[in-house]
Amino acid sequence: MTKAADYMQQALQAAARALGRTRPNPVVGCVIVKNHQVVGVGHHVRAGADHAEVAALKMAGKHARGADVYVTLEPCNHVGRTGPCTQALIEAGVKRVFAGMRDPNPIVDGRGKHRLEAAGIEVSFGLLHDACARLNEGYIRYICDRRPFVVAKVAQSLDGRVATRTGNSRWISGPESRARSHALRNELDAILVGVGTVLADDPELTCRIPKGRDPVRIILDTHARTPIRAKVVALTQQSGAPTLVVVGPEAPERQCRALEKAGAQVLRCKVRQGHIDLVALLKLLHDRELLTVLVEGGPRVLGGFADAGLIDKLHLFLAPMLIGGDQARSSVAGKGVAELNQASRFERTELTPRGQDLEWVGYLRR
Repeated sequence: MTKAADYMQQALQAAARALGRTRPNPVVGCVIVKNHQVVGVGHHVRAGADHAEVAALKMAGKHARGADVYVTLEPCNHVGRTGPCTQALIEAGVKRVFAGMRDPNPIVDGRGKHRLEAAGIEVSFGLLHDACARLNEGYIRYICDRRPFVVAKVAQSLDGRVATRTGNSRWISGPESRARSHALRNELDAILVGVGTVLADDPELTCRIPKGRDPVRIILDTHARTPIRAKVVALTQQSGAPTLVVVGPEAPERQCRALEKAGAQVLRCKVRQGHIDLVALLKLLHDRELLTVLVEGGPRVLGGFADAGLIDKLHLFLAPMLIGGDQARSSVAGKGVAELNQASRFERTELTPRGQDLEWVGYLRR
């Protein structure tokens, strides 16, 4: 790795500290280098706080003059909750800016580069581009397609089962896989399950890692069957994240009011063939400034997202066991496909050992 790539890697590491905490903004990291020495490091902590460039400039102080700036995303050139980063960089007198990628947001795209170049600052794009784009894959989907980036998580046996014929599922995956699952909850904006999971398991859907933060909890519940004493409802009183119960137009008003009184937020959504319309749901979640959603199940919910081609990324945890049985629950239900050439196929795959399990990650081929 070249020195320049090493500096950008440091910027990526700084940006990653804020995953799941900046919505609706991207995560951004910045490193400032003068005479081959790092003089400033910063990252965007949350919406409304200093952008990464400004945070790094504050650390660098007078050493920023004539320095090189490595930033994971094109500096902004507009006034939002904070001032434009381009102006801060110009006033600091930096010499060059290396940006990992252009910002796809129309109010930024290319304008930051042009403003800096007009001030005599050399600007180049593309250093560790793929890594920078992957870090902000949720933001890119949110801006370009006006919907959240959907990450599906499945923990299954070697024969594709998520529960025995009696419904027993704790625990298929090992502690290392479960720790990784909680890390995903910490990094993504929301977690989504169906009401069947709530009725069967009464989950908390919280993040259980040190200094972690809970994602927004989303329950697909066409007929408002979520119990008002369910943990996902009760936890709204002590968690920093709300619980959204998504119901259909004909859900009983009395039950909806009871859920709201208990602390949940009820979100009405269109239905399609008796189930929540997932395309319409993602539009509603976009309007609530959710960039990423972790879909954890159950099988019918995962099948619905798969059938609709809405799974952008899949984390599959494979446990070294066979469950068997015709009545054991498979990991993905739904309608499925009639021909193999219609199957969802994934690319850019990675395989990582998690204790005795394997974590397989892939992106939907589009």
